[in-house]
Amino acid sequence: MTKAQVVEIDGTLIGAEHRPYIIAEMSGNHNGSLDRALEIVEMVAASGAQALKLQTYRPDTITIDVDEPAFRLSEGHELWGGQNLYRLYEQAHTPWEWHKPIFELARERGLTVFSSPFDPTAIELLEELGAPAYKIASSELVDLPLIRLAAQTGKPLIISTGMGSVAEIAAAVGAAREGGAEQIIVLACTASYPASPEESNLRRIPIMAEAFGTLVGLSDHTLGIGVPIASVALGAVVIEKHVTLSRDDGGVDSAFSLDPQELAALVAESERAWQALGGTKIGPTESEREGLRFRRSLYVVEDVHAGDLVTRQNVRSIRPAGGLAPDEINHVLGRTFTRDAVKGTAMGWDLI
Repeated sequence: MTKAQVVEIDGTLIGAEHRPYIIAEMSGNHNGSLDRALEIVEMVAASGAQALKLQTYRPDTITIDVDEPAFRLSEGHELWGGQNLYRLYEQAHTPWEWHKPIFELARERGLTVFSSPFDPTAIELLEELGAPAYKIASSELVDLPLIRLAAQTGKPLIISTGMGSVAEIAAAVGAAREGGAEQIIVLACTASYPASPEESNLRRIPIMAEAFGTLVGLSDHTLGIGVPIASVALGAVVIEKHVTLSRDDGGVDSAFSLDPQELAALVAESERAWQALGGTKIGPTESEREGLRFRRSLYVVEDVHAGDLVTRQNVRSIRPAGGLAPDEINHVLGRTFTRDAVKGTAMGWDLI
C-alpha cells in the first residue's frame, strides 16, 4: 500500500492522509422497532462518525427454515448458544420497507449510508436507494458471485475478512476486480462475537495492505475502543463498530456494541491517534523550539573574580541553555577565571 492510495465514498476521501473513516453498524440493535432504528441514526450523526451501515437480508435470503443441527449455533456460543439461524435472522433483520426512511434520515443528517447485501435482490434494493458503496460481510467472503455482482455496480467495495485465509481473501479481492471494482478496502476482522483482543492480530494490517494491494481497515467486535485505536497506528484507515443506544436495552449485538458516549470517543480518539502518527523525522519539532532554550548547561552560579578557581560551588549544570555542555564540567574544574563574572553568566571557554 502506498500513501497515494485513496478511496472516495460519497465525496469523502479515505486513505492514509485522511482521518480514519468510522462506520457505525446498526445491525439488529433496532430491536424490531423502526423508531429505535431512526434514533440510532440520530445518535450516529451526533457522534461525528462519517457513515452508517445496515445489513440487507430477509431470513429466507440468508438461510432456510430448517431446524437441523447444522442450522443451529453451538450450545456453547457466548451470545446466541443453541439458537436456530432462521429464528435469529427473523429477530435481527432490518425490514426492507425500513431502508428508505433510514436512508433518507441519515442523508438529512449528513451521514453516508450503505449496507451489506446478502443476495442479488438486496443489491437491487440498495441500487434503487442509491447506496454509494457496498460492504461484504465476513461469512460472504467466499461468495464470489455475490462479490462480482456488487462490484459490477461500479461502487466502492469494503470486504470483511473474518475467518478468511490468505487464499480466500485474495480470491475475493480478485473477484471484486474481475467484476469491475476499482476502489476496494479490505477489513481485518475477527469474526467472533464478542472477539478477544488477543485474537485481533493487528500486526497483520500492514501485511494485508502489501499482500492485496488495497487500503486496509478494521471491522472490530471487541469490547470498547482500545483495539480500534491501536489499529490506527498500524495503518487502519477504516474502523467499523456495531453501535447501540444502550447495552442495557438488549438486542442481538448489544453485548459488543458501542454506546453513544463510546462511539463519540472512538471518533475523537481515532482522529487523535491518526494525527499523532506524523512522520519519521527524529529531532526537535517546531513546538519544541522554546523548550530548547531551557535545556541544562554550565553557568556561573555565584559572583567570581579574575584568578578564582572554577569549583563545583561556583559553576553548575542548570537550566537554561547557553553555556557549555554539562559534560564539560570535568574540563573546566580547577581552571582559573580570566575575568570577573556575575552570578547567572553562561559558562564559556572565554571565561577560563
